[in-house]
Amino acid sequence: MTDSPALAIRKLTLTDFRNYGGLRLRVPAGLVALVGANGAGKTNILEAISLLVPGRGLRAAPFGELARYGGAPSWAVAAEVEAAGGLTSIGTGWSGQSEAGDGGGRLVVIDGEVQKVAGALSNHVRLLWLTPAQDRLFAGPASDRRRFLDRLVAAFDPEHATRAAVFEKLMRERNLLLEDLRPDPAWLASLEAQMAEAAVAISAARLVGMEALRTHIQEARSESSFPWAEIAVEGEIEALVAAKPAVQVEDEYRRILNDSRGLDRAAGRSLRGPHRSDLAVLHGPKGMPAGQCSTGEQKALLIGLLLAQARAVKAGAGVAPLLLLDEVAAHLDRARRRSLLEALAALGSQSWMTGTDAQLFEAIGRAGAVFTVEDGVVREAMEE
Repeated sequence: MTDSPALAIRKLTLTDFRNYGGLRLRVPAGLVALVGANGAGKTNILEAISLLVPGRGLRAAPFGELARYGGAPSWAVAAEVEAAGGLTSIGTGWSGQSEAGDGGGRLVVIDGEVQKVAGALSNHVRLLWLTPAQDRLFAGPASDRRRFLDRLVAAFDPEHATRAAVFEKLMRERNLLLEDLRPDPAWLASLEAQMAEAAVAISAARLVGMEALRTHIQEARSESSFPWAEIAVEGEIEALVAAKPAVQVEDEYRRILNDSRGLDRAAGRSLRGPHRSDLAVLHGPKGMPAGQCSTGEQKALLIGLLLAQARAVKAGAGVAPLLLLDEVAAHLDRARRRSLLEALAALGSQSWMTGTDAQLFEAIGRAGAVFTVEDGVVREAMEE
C-alpha cells in the first residue's frame, strides 16, 4: 500500500440529493468500493462527488432533477477534502433558482465563503471518471469524445474548463447576433476576436495535455495489463496551433469567422472552431481504430487512458486526481480486476468504485474499504 494520496474526500454529506434525504459518510483516503443492487444509490454518490468540480456532473443532468423525489425542491453536497495543505470544506447546492431567476444556477461555498463562480472548485478538486455510458465512447458521436477529451485536459489544467465555458458563451452570443438581419459589425468583430483568443488557448491546452498523456502511455506500455493507445486531436484550430504562432492563428481564425458569417447564419450555428474537434484513438497493439474494437477492448482502452491521465496529472501537478469508476470491474476478468486495483493503489489516488458483487473488490484488502448500499443507506462492510 502506498502513502496517503495528496487529495482525498474524508467526509461526504448529501442532503435531499437523488435518493438520499441525509447521508453522512466518513471514508478512508485510499480505495472506496460501494456495493449494492441496481437502483440502491451507488451511482448517485459518484454523481454527487462529480459536482465538486465545475459542470453538471457525470450524468450531465439538469440541477432540478437532482433533488430528492418527494423532498424539498433543493439539494446540497458537501465534503471535507484532504490535501497537502490540510482540510478544505467544500459545498455546492441548488435551491430552485439562480441569481438570474432562471432556475439554472448553483451555489458554491469554500471554507464558508460563497464563490462567484463554480470555476473556483477547480482550485481544490481534480477529478476523472468512467461510467457505463462511456463504454461505446469511441463508436459514438464526436461530441462525446470531445467532452471526454476536455475533462481529461481540465484535470491536468484546471483553467481549461473555464476557457471552454467562455468560448461557448461567446459562440452563443455570436449565433444570436447573426440572427439579426443587420447585426452590429463592431459587436460581431469584438465577439469574434474574443472567440479567437479563447479558441487558441483551448486548442493549445488540448495539445499540451495530449503530449503529456502520450508520455505516460509510452512509459506504461510494457507494464500495464490494459492495452496502450495511440491518441491525437483532430481539429482545424489544433492543426494551426501546432504549426504556427498563437497570434497568427488568432488572426486566421478571426478571418475564418468573418468569412463564415453567411454560412453560420444559414446553419444557425458556428460551423468551424475547436467545438468541432475530435479525439482519435487507435488500439496500439492491434493498430485498429478504437471504434472498430470489441466492447471489451474499448473498455480496457478507456481504463488504460484514464490511468495514464491520472499519472500525467500527478506528475504535472503533484496531485493524484480523485477517480470515479462506475461499474468498472463488471466486465473484467479476475486477473485484470486485481491489476486495476493494484494500479490504483500504486497511483495513490482515492478511487471510488461501484459494483453489485463484493467479490469484485476482494483484492482491495487494507488499501481501502468496502461499503454496502441499500435503499439510500450506506454501511461499511464488516470484516469476516
